[in-house]
Amino acid sequence: MEGLAKVILKSGKDQSVKRYHPWVFSGAIKKIIGSPEEGDIVSVFDNKDIFLALGHYQVGSIAVRIFTFEDQYPDDNFWFNKFLSAYELRKKLNLVDNQHTNVFRLINAEGDNLPGLIVDYYNGVIVMQIHSIGMYLIREKLVDILKRLFDDNLKAIYDKSEKTIPFKSGVEGKNEYLYGEPLSETILENGNKFKVDWEEGQKTGFFIDQRDNRILLKNYAKNKKVLNMFSYTGGFSVYALQGEAQLVHSVDSSDKAIDLVQENT
Repeated sequence: MEGLAKVILKSGKDQSVKRYHPWVFSGAIKKIIGSPEEGDIVSVFDNKDIFLALGHYQVGSIAVRIFTFEDQYPDDNFWFNKFLSAYELRKKLNLVDNQHTNVFRLINAEGDNLPGLIVDYYNGVIVMQIHSIGMYLIREKLVDILKRLFDDNLKAIYDKSEKTIPFKSGVEGKNEYLYGEPLSETILENGNKFKVDWEEGQKTGFFIDQRDNRILLKNYAKNKKVLNMFSYTGGFSVYALQGEAQLVHSVDSSDKAIDLVQENT
């Protein structure tokens, strides 16, 4: 593609990319035509000069994070369609406009063909964690897309990338609100209420990926005594009680212990 640096792979090192693996490792590169800086978009070619992919260049063992295997320049519509595809998938999974669950992961990095980017939705508040300079450089564009996608259902966007931006880049990420104002929010997960602290909490504030595991525990908890070590938000403890556990012993990260007992026991 005109104007982009070209990353040429060694013979035989193109097979993983042809299988749509989203990373190009530095050891697979034969040569680079041009002088890309960290975060620049580069085109990837095999040893016979056949186009393979486009991605963000970075310094390190993962040299290119691929975001498309199509030979098309990523304009504004390209990025919007990526987000729209992820949003429509969550709608099919009944996570959008769900009366019982209003928290879900919208963008799961490579899983949504947007490597280096995590976007979580908390009842109108979006928390982003950016793990690549390429995504960091277009974060204002990402904010515009999210505002367009969620419209009136969007209260704020918080960028929590201070500790996730690659240190070799020399770029200092900053935790800050890119849209809206600071606020606290109570979320629902399968009808259970949780207070989420995305500013000071771990990851983006809540371990959304454990939703199904919490339900699994609920199904096994009846009449059991449950120990929840490093309970953090107490999510598993709440589900255990909902599953009629006899006793839940919950220990948070400060080693503070709480015993929760069913009223009918």
